[in-house]
Amino acid sequence: MDGFWTSLDFGVVWRFRYAFLNGLGITLFLSAVGLFGGVLLGGFIAIGTFAHSRWITVPLRGFVEFMRSTPLLMQAIWVQFALPALLGFSLIPIQSALLALTLNVGAYASEIIRAGIAGIGKGQLEAARALALPTPLVWTKVLLPQAFRIVLPPLTGMAISTIKASAILSILAINDLMRVATRINGFTFRPVELFTAAALIFFLVGLLVSQLGYWAERRWRVVSS
Repeated sequence: MDGFWTSLDFGVVWRFRYAFLNGLGITLFLSAVGLFGGVLLGGFIAIGTFAHSRWITVPLRGFVEFMRSTPLLMQAIWVQFALPALLGFSLIPIQSALLALTLNVGAYASEIIRAGIAGIGKGQLEAARALALPTPLVWTKVLLPQAFRIVLPPLTGMAISTIKASAILSILAINDLMRVATRINGFTFRPVELFTAAALIFFLVGLLVSQLGYWAERRWRVVSS
């Protein structure tokens, strides 16, 4: 056992630090774009589910349930290989990854935002209607600001989950952090050092996002009080 510990060489991580940084940059790019697009999409879906038309609510609910009931890996592969056959043109891997991640995050975000909107007291909506406020103004000035305070903690958790889930997208041959570690291991044969370093990087990024979420919660609580 002592021989195993003495044989570890974490210097391999330092030697390939630039490759790790490049992979981390791609991971953060995928996560940030997927999260931003997903939350934006989820917001529109959540608002749409409150429509009074089943022609709107049923397809939206169907989309959400389908995306939540199928794995991101399958969705990414379908977008990369099946969708081009339907559209008649191909997508590069990073486009497929961003599209799949955005749709996946959008489905989960829509449920979080919908629950946040539903958690607002009915008296708020009734008061807005009593003032004869236009519907867009009701959403932007009354409902959504209050819902944001409710959904901020779960959205922070979803942001961390999105960063972790982005590792799955390495299956599309994207040089993200996970794929970089795997490729370097292919010719250095240092899985303990490389994958431990990758895990620690994911942990530190998730910890940073978590702390930013706590800060935003406290800040929003002070502003809204």
